[in-house]
Amino acid sequence: MNEQWQKLLDIMNELRGEGGCPWDKEQNHHSLKRYLLEESYEVIDAIDNNSDSQLCDELGDLLLQVVFHAQIAKEEGRFSIEDVLQGINKKMIRRHPHVFGEGKAGNSTEVLSQWEKIKSQEKKSEEKAKIMRINDNLPALILAQKVQEKAGRVGFDWPDIEGPWAKLKEEIEELQSATNEQRQEELGDVFFALVNLGRFWQLDAEEALRLSVKKFIRRFDEVEQQVEKSGQDWQDFNLTELDEFYNKAKSKEKVK
Repeated sequence: MNEQWQKLLDIMNELRGEGGCPWDKEQNHHSLKRYLLEESYEVIDAIDNNSDSQLCDELGDLLLQVVFHAQIAKEEGRFSIEDVLQGINKKMIRRHPHVFGEGKAGNSTEVLSQWEKIKSQEKKSEEKAKIMRINDNLPALILAQKVQEKAGRVGFDWPDIEGPWAKLKEEIEELQSATNEQRQEELGDVFFALVNLGRFWQLDAEEALRLSVKKFIRRFDEVEQQVEKSGQDWQDFNLTELDEFYNKAKSKEKVK
């Protein structure tokens, strides 16, 4: 393991060094952002595909991005991969006192609550530790869920599922009566309420929407096949006929 790890570090060092790869030498933290994001989603795709070989490969690509960023920082004299590893090791031990210390946590809810308290203590040297100190560059559904979880951990939450249901109905009514100028904001409020409802069911909103989009694509592919099989163009079919193709694709899945 140590040998392979060192080999990866040596490869990255050589790629960035004199006589290395021109493309690799041109990169910086900002130019690599898109690749870090892409590789993260490739890992998610591999997990969804239940493919061990794909997951192993994609985790390697994601690890490369971490090493790439650490190499750039090392060259600039800011930090090294060793600092990254040391930092995460200390953090994991510090934030899991119920495993590595005398703390106690009986379930995952208590673990997360304890995690937030420890994070807050770590930032006590700052002027004020904000509960909503959060990366707002996250995908919107993930961001919404994280915001709601953080609020919930300090008690700002509905006592039961009836609250989120009532809020969702209220937001839908407001969207229905919204003006053109209000619709974007009101639509966002509906999404936010939906995410909260899912959270109460312990569902991941991002994953739920991703599954629905994939389902639609799968069924639409069937519709496309039917159109191609007919020898006609899309415009030769009305919506009712296309919807029939879609419902057939839907019923096939139910049979399976």
